Amino acid sequence: MNEDRASVAERAALAGSEVALEAFRTGIDVETKSGKTDVVTQADRDAQRRVIEVIRETHPEDAIVGEEEDELKEVPESGAAWVIDPIDGTNNFVRDTQVWATSVAAVKDGETLAAANVLPALGDTYVAGNGGVTRNGDPVTVSEKTDPETFVVVPTIWWGFDDRDEYARACEAIVSRFADMRRYGCAQATLSMVASGQVEGAITNVTVNAWDSVAGVHLVRQAGGVVTDVHGDRWEPGCEGLVASNGEAHNVVLEAAQAIQE
Repeated sequence: MNEDRASVAERAALAGSEVALEAFRTGIDVETKSGKTDVVTQADRDAQRRVIEVIRETHPEDAIVGEEEDELKEVPESGAAWVIDPIDGTNNFVRDTQVWATSVAAVKDGETLAAANVLPALGDTYVAGNGGVTRNGDPVTVSEKTDPETFVVVPTIWWGFDDRDEYARACEAIVSRFADMRRYGCAQATLSMVASGQVEGAITNVTVNAWDSVAGVHLVRQAGGVVTDVHGDRWEPGCEGLVASNGEAHNVVLEAAQAIQE
């Protein structure tokens, strides 16, 4: 069942990403939702509809959790569901920046069974069932680095204007503990990079939407990494914060996340 859902997740994410990619760098109109930086395009809606079409071909009764339109906004505690982000990193998308993803995860009774993150402008497809992670068909794992002073860590999930002091503390916490810092503006891309060993960790103290996180968290765990909330407990949708690492010095990555709130 898990591998079947992994195949469906990959096929659906690829189909949605193709729709989004057709609109990328075409001067598409940009709308705002809850704030000046909370943007959406018709490509987001069209890509989500295409993802759902593909899922419905084989799983017509499953619940859909999606960022756009009137789909569910929380993962059901029981039953089968699919968690979709048609374009994670829409701010990058509308600025013609290539770091954005179409994300699909399959969940049953609250547990993630499979996930696919497609970054079409970068040519990368990450897929996981319950037996490891592949990127473009090749197995990948988290980084093997053990010394935090060699780590690259990402502050992910954007802070609102009223909380930019927290972003500043996140940056300080990272640069005072680790080798370097990146910020990609796409949570699913970031988690995919943790899963494939491109970076060693990602932190936020913000409660993360399911569509921004569920697929990527599954990738990290299947690749051998660790994901907790900001208190160090196992991360689940709705938890406070998200701390992902390669597992080699998770306590130090967690300390950086906790420093945001001090």
